[in-house]
Amino acid sequence: MFDTIYTTEGVTASQFFIMAVASLLSGFVFAWLISFKIRAKKRFFIVTAVVPFVVSAVITFVSGNIGAGVAVGGAFSLIRFRSAPGSADEITSLLIAMGSGIAFGMGYVSYGVIILVGMAVIFIVLSLLPVFEHKGMSEERMLRITIPESLEYSGAFDDTFSHYLKSYENAGVKTTGMGSMFRLSFKIVMKDPAEEKEFIDELRTKNGNLEISVLPYTEPQNQL
Repeated sequence: MFDTIYTTEGVTASQFFIMAVASLLSGFVFAWLISFKIRAKKRFFIVTAVVPFVVSAVITFVSGNIGAGVAVGGAFSLIRFRSAPGSADEITSLLIAMGSGIAFGMGYVSYGVIILVGMAVIFIVLSLLPVFEHKGMSEERMLRITIPESLEYSGAFDDTFSHYLKSYENAGVKTTGMGSMFRLSFKIVMKDPAEEKEFIDELRTKNGNLEISVLPYTEPQNQL
């Protein structure tokens, strides 16, 4: 059951068909299961479902051929630079699909199915368990305030921050509007999230009614 279905003489049509059916079906099950916990477009789940078969087909046909393996590796490296970066969930899902594709491509159908279905179940269980959660991080927000060039921003909002915020941290300053304005960024935690509108209204009286945004806090390379 756990031995490879391929023989030393080569891959027969029936063996390839078994591998194709197993990889496509288990890939679909894997994509369907993770769709309950990953928010992504439909096209992502379609791609995730077919990746195990694509990788397994490539592994099957280049097995033992060094030249073909090098050529395929070069083609995959080009695809990397034409792909938009995804979330951690999306990248992990594709890595799992590719890993199972290697098992399928070497003829280990049972292992490929176990990798896909097993990792999908583990992913869902870990998502449901109250582990790796930090309540304080979910309360953090990114506050961006646009101010005119003439406003001395150092300490200009401290009294408002002290009244409405549990904590705040300066996350940087950036010029905008062709250098005619500044955009201040702060990592904040509200004392009472229900007072967000009053908080923004008070800030508007101090920044000349320019743009203000309160967004979920993330850690991108460029916060501004």
